[in-house]
Amino acid sequence: MDQPTWDLIAASFLPLLQGAVTGTIPLALISFAVGLVLALGVALMRLSKIRLVSGIARAYVSIIRGTPLLVQLFVIFYGLPSIGVLVDPWPSAIIAFSLNVGGYAAEVIRAAILSVPRGQWEAAYTIRMSPAQTLMRVILPQAARVSVPPLSNTFISLVKDTSLASLILVTELFRRAQEIAAFSQEFMVIYIEAALIYWLICVVLSTGQSALERRLDRHVAN
Repeated sequence: MDQPTWDLIAASFLPLLQGAVTGTIPLALISFAVGLVLALGVALMRLSKIRLVSGIARAYVSIIRGTPLLVQLFVIFYGLPSIGVLVDPWPSAIIAFSLNVGGYAAEVIRAAILSVPRGQWEAAYTIRMSPAQTLMRVILPQAARVSVPPLSNTFISLVKDTSLASLILVTELFRRAQEIAAFSQEFMVIYIEAALIYWLICVVLSTGQSALERRLDRHVAN
């Protein structure tokens, strides 16, 4: 297809942006939210004094961190049907990304909880707060400040990793780029344009992360 490069870039920008807005960003947000809930549960299990409970959590983290995300994605989308479990592309991507986030974020949250001085627990117990109340009202708010930078980095990485969902036919930014590149035969131009959009999204997220960290630092300083 003969088309001036700048005309092709302009014509493909909106479809690529639409892929990001309707596919990449929602996929990342949903997966990250679900992954955080899972990560908190796994982190608390890792801190449990019951060996079976902590062992299960440790095994989960080890499996997630020790296997490629692409393999996890393929196991869910292509592997589960072999045992009679059919999962559509979009839910498959959410499940895979959420499990992956859960494995990595669990260690971040666990480390953040351990960074809170033991005296905070003891002080809460002296005013007759239950362990659950102490965790929710005292420990987790302090741990959240510590975990913001690494969790933000995890989210930024997740935004880029969503491009793998194109391999299971999820329509997102990179999938749109593949379709446009195949039609126009201008692979270099379209893929660079897609890369720039990913980069811009990450720049915006990094700026938001920095602003949040400064705000938390001021809060702590006061």
